Amino acid sequence: MLTLNHSGFLLETGTDEAGRGCLAGPVTAAAVILPEDFELPLLNDSKQLSEKIREQLRPIIQQKALCYHIAHIEPEIIDEINILNASIKAMQDCIVQLTPTPQYIIVDGNRFKPVSNIPHACIIKGDSKYLSIAAASVLAKTYRDDYMNKIHEEYPMYNWKKNKGYPTKEHREAIRKYGITKYHRKSFRLLPDQLEMQFEADH
Repeated sequence: MLTLNHSGFLLETGTDEAGRGCLAGPVTAAAVILPEDFELPLLNDSKQLSEKIREQLRPIIQQKALCYHIAHIEPEIIDEINILNASIKAMQDCIVQLTPTPQYIIVDGNRFKPVSNIPHACIIKGDSKYLSIAAASVLAKTYRDDYMNKIHEEYPMYNWKKNKGYPTKEHREAIRKYGITKYHRKSFRLLPDQLEMQFEADH
């Protein structure tokens, strides 16, 4: 059973990200403030839900939330500041856009940096413990999936519609065959035997 509130503050936001382990595409975060009377029995950590259920939950979360925001951090920034910092930045970018301003932040995971002097707590597996983090995980995942489906049209050979940029065997084979795109994270180990020759050819 997921809990609604961690801090006791009325305006508590949960935040989470999606796409951290991907080879291509953005890292996407969401932050959500839920009302006191919020209930959504199906809601859970987005990784535990089918794509169909996530799609059904998204409009309900958006309608019932007091406020929410989504942010994408592109591969160029990920390569520049590293994936951990990019994940934190994506969550921070969401939080500063929330109106009303949250009084407390709960973050899925074990790393975060303070934003706007708002107190926060990092919660391991928070997306399976707190409703607001679970709601944020569903929004982050579905908005990122939409993004990957869109750029799939531009580069269908990588099959991002299916793998969403994650390092599947098929995705790695496509990188080996076609090289990399502007959506790939160049700082990541894209192939087990690294693509050094390819990078040199591209630059």
